[in-house]
Amino acid sequence: MNFLTVLIPIFSVFAIGFIGIKLLKFDIKPISTMAIYLMSPFLAFRTFYENQLNMDYVYLGLYLILLCIISIFICYVIGFIKKWDKKNTSGLILASSFMNNGNYGTPLVLIVFGEKGFHYAVILMVLQQLIMCTIGIYFAAKGGSESNGVKVSPLKEVIKVPIMYGALLGIALNAIDVNIGAEVMTAVNMVSDATIPTIMIVLGMQLAKITLKNLEFGKLSVALLLRLILSPVLAYFITLALPVDEMVKDIMILMAAMPTAANTTMYALQFDAKPEFVSSATLISTLLSVITLPLILMLLI
Repeated sequence: MNFLTVLIPIFSVFAIGFIGIKLLKFDIKPISTMAIYLMSPFLAFRTFYENQLNMDYVYLGLYLILLCIISIFICYVIGFIKKWDKKNTSGLILASSFMNNGNYGTPLVLIVFGEKGFHYAVILMVLQQLIMCTIGIYFAAKGGSESNGVKVSPLKEVIKVPIMYGALLGIALNAIDVNIGAEVMTAVNMVSDATIPTIMIVLGMQLAKITLKNLEFGKLSVALLLRLILSPVLAYFITLALPVDEMVKDIMILMAAMPTAANTTMYALQFDAKPEFVSSATLISTLLSVITLPLILMLLI
């Protein structure tokens, strides 16, 4: 397989959003809001509605939680050794512990593993959103210069994420074997099929907004090493203990190698938790993934 040809379609779609922001100067927020609040719930619903529920879902959730906890622990150890304050440690956690498995990882899995692996990628995306909307916001608020601790309720933030409602509805209707009809399913499929390209374009827009100011090369190198190299290694060892299909294990490892999640940049900006540092990690890790992901794919396939 020519791994460059795998990544070219993805970065081409990113480029559409990037160029759109640079040339047309339109507002990213309405498109981002539409993708998150109107479209993503349909994709989550279809994934959980159409696929048989089994223990793989539990294993995927356990994997993400373990990977996140271990990554955060390593960040705390590094922060302790370096004698960093709360803001710098929280910034490292945001830059290295949360991967972009939604608008980057999910389409990559679709291209590499096809429809069979795609629904596992969407499950990981939904579960990762839950983790970022709780643990991610916790550390963003904790590292904020004005908060001096957590003043945002993670539960309230989770309640605001509609993708979870789509997933829960899909699980419920699947469990009780309700047929929603071909006409309704056609509409669901139309929105679902448009979701991934839309959020890929949104990521391109978000990358165009990032500026590299006052780069902290030492801390940035640590964050990139944790996100792009150590994370897939940790994922490999975690998957060894999980009784799931080999293809699913490969998807989990590939997802762990994704660059820094774009959502963490928004959290860092909102709470002033080293936003320039987190933004830099998002942009540079995304660019470096052109080199690191083909290497990961070569080892997996």
